[in-house]
Order: sequence, then structure tokens, then C-alpha cells
Amino acid sequence: MTTKLTRCLLALSIASATLSSAQAATTLRMAHFWPGASGINQDIFEAWANTVEEESGGELRVENFPSGTLAKPDDLYEAAVNGIADISITAQGYTAGRFPLSQIVELPGVSDSASQGACILQSLYEDGHLAEEYANTRPLYMFTTGPGYIHTTDTDVQTPSDLAGLRIRRPTAVAGDILENLGASPVGMPAPDIYTSMQRGVIDGLSFPWEGMKVFRLNELAEYHTQVPFYSLIFVATMSQRTYDRLSPEQQAVIDANSGMKWAEVAGDVFDGLDKAGKQEAEEAGHTIRVIDNPLENPDWQQPLQDGIDNYLAELEARGLDQARDVYDAALEARQSCPAS
Repeated sequence: MTTKLTRCLLALSIASATLSSAQAATTLRMAHFWPGASGINQDIFEAWANTVEEESGGELRVENFPSGTLAKPDDLYEAAVNGIADISITAQGYTAGRFPLSQIVELPGVSDSASQGACILQSLYEDGHLAEEYANTRPLYMFTTGPGYIHTTDTDVQTPSDLAGLRIRRPTAVAGDILENLGASPVGMPAPDIYTSMQRGVIDGLSFPWEGMKVFRLNELAEYHTQVPFYSLIFVATMSQRTYDRLSPEQQAVIDANSGMKWAEVAGDVFDGLDKAGKQEAEEAGHTIRVIDNPLENPDWQQPLQDGIDNYLAELEARGLDQARDVYDAALEARQSCPAS
């Protein structure tokens, strides 16, 4: 065999092996609503994708679709159910009424930070309290924001009466009910629409953690901040069960190794850092910041917040979810072993 022929056969062999490897690789479409340039996308979702690609030896590749480009925020969970997205990351509250027990973690007094909230939510899921709510997908990890506060363009909110008549964007129906108890007029809209709505005067303010104020550039518009922790927003990164079932056992093992508390903790730490950065941004801009510590013990804020907790649990029981108060108690118990940052 001539040297030239040997080289040709070798080149063909390498090309064939490369093509076979490329064909063996599985691409996973990951969809969410956060901006692509955000720290959340880069430090959580891209980091997860890179880890999965590396640990699978390139057999798994993740194509990222940020900013609602593959599915709208309200449709993200259903996109994972139907396989439009292989992985969806979304707020459970965007699908109203679908995750009522999970949203107990959003209630006032359950968590004091994103890392604590992520630990509580992930613990409740792993202990089986929430499993039925996600039976049609395969959750990878769960996480939360830090406490959500009240931010307004022109009103210095010091007591609930200052909220009277203000149109405040609510993140979820649960938080909306509490805002209504506080005297505000809650308005629903996806997070990416808030900036324009505030700019045009459609809403007077919003309820958001400090992280969201930074990620969505809302500190540019809201100059008054009332740091009363009356909710947290919960999230899930979940996978289409059909997609998971199509993977090889080795690929599934990589996904399994990058699911659960490990990545819930990563997400919690990232959100904690962004909360600090968001508040610092407002402080450096000279904004007015009111701090309401322990609102469930504050004479002005206690009753409307406690009413919000009791009303939500009673509503779940009326819907036949008799375990609602048990889940609430389990969340408070998990709080004891999930330290706040």
C-alpha cells in the first residue's frame, strides 16, 4: 500500500470518526426569560450547560434560548411538557394555579434570602411534598429569589396606607393578593415588560427583589424603595420527560449528577450576590430606601401580611388540598436547617 493511499485512508477514517461523534451528540434546547447578558443566565444556566457538556465528553450539548425567544414566559413550563423545549426554566407563578403547594414557599416569613429559599424549596421537593405538581416533567433543580420588596417611581411608601390606589406590578397571583391586602392595585405582566410599562406610566411601581431591579435595569426608573419582605418568587429548571427518556444511560447519569440541591445552592448564591449588587446600585444613585424589619411583628404591616398567609392556606384547603398547612409547617421546619446567607 502506497504512502499516499495510507494517508487518504487515514484521513477518511478520522473524518468518519468525527462525523460519527457529531451525530452521536445530543443537543438540548434550554429556554428561559432572563436576558442573555444577565448574571443569572451566565452564572447559573450557562454554567450548568458547560458542566453538562464537559462531563458528558461532548455527547450532550446545550443550546440556550434566553429572553423568551423559544417560548413566552407564560408558556415556558408547558414548552417542557410538550417537548418544544428540552429544558425550561421559569417561575411557577407564571402558570397560575398549577403549583399551589410549591408557592407556599413564596409566603411572608418563609425565607430570608435566596440561598435559604432555594434550600427550602428543593428540600420540600426532595422530601416528596411537591412531587405531584411536577409529575409531567423531570425537575432538575429549584431555586428562589431573595425577599421581594416594593419599589415606586414617585411615592415614598412607609406604611400600607401609602400604597392606596397605586398600580403595582405583581409577580404572581399569591403576591398580588397580599399587595391587595396592603391597599395596592396589583397589575400582572411578565418581567421583561415592566421597564416599558413604568416608563410610560402604566404602573406606578412594582414588587421585586433587589436582584430583579438590577437585572431588568429598573433602578433607572424607581427611586423609592420600601424593603418590606412580603414574598419570594420561586423557580424551577425542569426537563421534558420524553427528552430524558431518549438519552443514553450515560447521558442520563450526567443529567442526574447535575440535578438537585447542588445546583439549587449555586442558584441561591448567585441570586444573593445580585441582591447585594442591586441594593448597592440604588444606594449609590442616592435613592430613598425604607427598611421594615420583621414585618410580621410590625404593627403597621403585620395584619395584612398575616391575612395573606391565612387566606392563601385557606384557599388551598377549600380546593381540596388538605395538606396545605402541613406543607407550610414543613417549609418552616426546613427553614431551621437552611441557613440564610
